[in-house]
Amino acid sequence: MSEAIDTTELGEKIVNVLKTIYDPEIPVDIYELGLIYDVFVNEDYDVKILMTLTTPNCPVAETLPLEVEEKVKSLNDVKSAEVEITFDPPWTQDLMSEEAKLELGML
Repeated sequence: MSEAIDTTELGEKIVNVLKTIYDPEIPVDIYELGLIYDVFVNEDYDVKILMTLTTPNCPVAETLPLEVEEKVKSLNDVKSAEVEITFDPPWTQDLMSEEAKLELGML
């Protein structure tokens, strides 16, 4: 008999991990920057993250998605993690949290 997945708790753990990952050019984590569009978790504990980058030519376009995948996969409750990059809709500063805007002196 398998234990029911607590998506809220696992979602919080994933968000906490995402908040440890920073865009190297901006001193704000990728979650608060608004680069994470969605996080999906299925009943097998497979995680899919839909994210974007600040620009298509972002210098960390190769490494940032891998870092996200590896850090999310490191959670005990996660069986696998996959990151999909999208530029639809394109990232804008409007996607940043109030906390990120405050940190960057935009408020």
